[in-house]
Amino acid sequence: MRLLLDTHIFLWWVSDWGRIAERTRDAIADPGNEVFVSAVTGWEIGVKKAKGHLVAPDNLAAVVGEKDLAHLPLTFDHAERAANLPLRHRDPFDRMLIAQAQAEGLTLVTRDSRIPLYDVSTMPACGTSSANRKARAAAKRGSPRSSSQ
Repeated sequence: MRLLLDTHIFLWWVSDWGRIAERTRDAIADPGNEVFVSAVTGWEIGVKKAKGHLVAPDNLAAVVGEKDLAHLPLTFDHAERAANLPLRHRDPFDRMLIAQAQAEGLTLVTRDSRIPLYDVSTMPACGTSSANRKARAAAKRGSPRSSSQ
């Protein structure tokens, strides 16, 4: 399976992975799956940090590598696809992630209920099981997918 983490999911994966549904955590942690983080995520985090809306590490590219995730660059084709999407969702970062997932044949892991309105494969990120609550406590020990494992 080839997954693209949206910005919330990436941030949760590195800091609070217990917020992610168990099935989805298992898919992200599965070494047989390719898991991507978009350059768009770095852009979105940078913009929100600059506005004072978010606290996140300065070395996001290194964090992606440490967590054994793949970098997904932004291409001109992605930009054109995003520009041509119907206006069901106005967030430019999410629109770009949708376009990238479509172009690259990726499943977009998201908590956003508007993204499935597009012709894009999605995986829900959130769950409410007791296992998720237990996993949140375990998250303080670090996410299960990292270069140290």
